[in-house]
Amino acid sequence: MIDLKTLVFPSFVTVVTLMLYLVLTANVGRARVKYKVPVPQTSGEPNFERVFRVQQNTLEQLLLFLPSLWLFSLFVSSTWGAGIGAVWIIGRILYAWGYYQAAEKRVLGFGLNSLSFLVLLVGSLVGIIRTFLTVI
Repeated sequence: MIDLKTLVFPSFVTVVTLMLYLVLTANVGRARVKYKVPVPQTSGEPNFERVFRVQQNTLEQLLLFLPSLWLFSLFVSSTWGAGIGAVWIIGRILYAWGYYQAAEKRVLGFGLNSLSFLVLLVGSLVGIIRTFLTVI
């Protein structure tokens, strides 16, 4: 049986991640108004396109990040999973902040984001295999 108290940290990281995505989505709406980009248009103004790409890329990354966070937290360590997840969030913020300024400035955030995701993914696989080997 899982003790819910051990999952409070990855749960918090999940909520903060979703709040970050909500902010990035709101930024797209503000950018539409600021740069006069009507719905459903998604191209034409480079400043708007960068804000839009941040939101879209984050959505794409969420599909990889959230399952990896939870699998790592369940099979390895919820505390370490939450800590690595927090690094992922910091990477996303740096990615957004840099990309809003210029596409070339997104590299640091993307690197931090990617590295933390890979640690969660590989760690999850190792944890699952270790658990599987104890079951058989």
